[in-house]
Amino acid sequence: MRSPGVQAALDLLRAVGRGLRHLAVGLLALLILFEEWGWEPLRRALTWLGRIPVMRRIEAAVARLSPPAALAVLLLPTLVLVPVKLLALWLIAQGAALTGLAVVVVAKLLGTAVLAWLFALTQPALMRMPWFAAGYRRWYAWKEALLAWVRASWAWRTGRAVKRRLRRWLRWQRT
Repeated sequence: MRSPGVQAALDLLRAVGRGLRHLAVGLLALLILFEEWGWEPLRRALTWLGRIPVMRRIEAAVARLSPPAALAVLLLPTLVLVPVKLLALWLIAQGAALTGLAVVVVAKLLGTAVLAWLFALTQPALMRMPWFAAGYRRWYAWKEALLAWVRASWAWRTGRAVKRRLRRWLRWQRT
């Protein structure tokens, strides 16, 4: 039998652990929602690259990569953005918080766009790796469940209703 003080400490640790787990899931959910709503539009924004002849050749070469090479290419934007993020932190530390934040936002948008573009090109090769395919299916199922939960929420439904009303009002204003 544990003393009341030890039991209270254990209960507190469990509560903190649950709170941190919920916080981590919430932050991951926000990241997923950003990626989900930004992924396709940003990928489409980069489709103009496909009109440049040299980019068509690069896209074809990336699409022909072996699975390990495709994975390396997919990880490249993450590695390229590390120095940019460090620059943003340095700017913030120097007192240029808005500039640092702007660098982070622009890097996130560009990084997401490039990653979405590269993933579309490398996905067939990546899916030939059993561990990647299994992880992707699990990730996709979790993400879809999260999105279904968000879409069923009061905040989401209210936001959609406000958006519809605003669009109708804007159309009415233009006529």
